[in-house]
Amino acid sequence: MFKEALTLSPKEKSQLIEALLKSLDEPDLKIEEIWNSEIDKRLNAIEDGSTITVPYDKIF
Repeated sequence: MFKEALTLSPKEKSQLIEALLKSLDEPDLKIEEIWNSEIDKRLNAIEDGSTITVPYDKIF
């Protein structure tokens, strides 16, 4: 596949590179779902008082 890409014109290479880079920026929906669930869980724990928060200036 790489050898084939080397035979492309500069314009075609640029288009291929752009398409490949764009494909890396697409979010993984399963990971997004997991993070959103974790965020909700942490926010609920703060709101219901079941977790203790520490101010930033006490950490650093």
